[in-house]
Amino acid sequence: MELLSSTRNCIKYLQFVQPGMLTPGVQSLVQSQQVRHRQTKHWNPKFKRLRKLKFVKMDLPDFQEKASELPQDELKKRMKERGFLPPRPWLERPFHISCTGGIFEAYVPPEGDGKKSFISTAGAKQKFEFLEKKSKSMLAVRKIRTYEEDFDTDNFPTIAQDIYIAAHKYMADKDKHNLREFVTERCYPEMMHNVKDKTIRWTFLKSLEPPRMVHARVTDVISKENLFAQVTVRFHTQQMLAIYDRFGRLMHGSEILTKDVLEYVVFEKHISNEYGRWRLHDKIIPDWLPPKQPAPITYQLIEDTVEEVAAEPKKLEEGQKKLEGGENEQVQVAATAAAASSTESTTKPNATAI
Repeated sequence: MELLSSTRNCIKYLQFVQPGMLTPGVQSLVQSQQVRHRQTKHWNPKFKRLRKLKFVKMDLPDFQEKASELPQDELKKRMKERGFLPPRPWLERPFHISCTGGIFEAYVPPEGDGKKSFISTAGAKQKFEFLEKKSKSMLAVRKIRTYEEDFDTDNFPTIAQDIYIAAHKYMADKDKHNLREFVTERCYPEMMHNVKDKTIRWTFLKSLEPPRMVHARVTDVISKENLFAQVTVRFHTQQMLAIYDRFGRLMHGSEILTKDVLEYVVFEKHISNEYGRWRLHDKIIPDWLPPKQPAPITYQLIEDTVEEVAAEPKKLEEGQKKLEGGENEQVQVAATAAAASSTESTTKPNATAI
């Protein structure tokens, strides 16, 4: 311990002593700054092989050459050297299924719905059939609630009615951007095709009966985890509709008269999608409904007008020829009349002389 303390004291003393105050032998021992040179690095020959293995020589590719300019054999040889697999043509295309292509297990509306009361025999039969089909709908509602906890069969018809009104309003205004938020990709082209070259005046007045959910189904597409839900809502409303063609002529309906409308509208949601939302998907038209009369369509016949324009010069030429022929005939008639008069004048004196 005494030796260590003495050496420490010596080191402290040497730190404060200038090199010029020491003898040359002591100056060589004391270093004021530690310097490391290449010659001072420890080098052991037995680790030479291991140090050599730390570096791997590799041929760098020529980034300037183009693979398309190389021959096929040379390209195949280089790919084998580098361990690359030959390229395959990428034929697969990514696609996203945001809605189904139609209605699965469509609801069959009872005949005479909206006209027969529940007190009558036909109305009571309709109510009984509705209760029989309700079991499958309840299982579907239970499946929907596993993905959407706030789903309520009593509140959903009012939400569906708001979607229905917004979709028809944007369709009448031809607002394509906002319409996509309320209708599915299957329903959108059908709605826009029907309003092409037309002016629509549509007004929702009131509900004659509160909307109610009559049908619900859930199905999977491609995989079992990819689920879609469809809910059918019955609407009995009062509306005004007037459709005008591109010339401003009334094709259907009226802007003054109101009409009672009974509809079964299908709403769909991609329940497996976290950001899915309920949208209008389709309308159910029952088989017992009588067919509607087609609206009168006005259009312009372009081909007939072209033929008439092309035929006008021909008619003018024919008319000119007729006029020229008529003038020639008149000249000939006048010439024959003059000749006849000249013959009569020559024969009359002879007659008197006789």
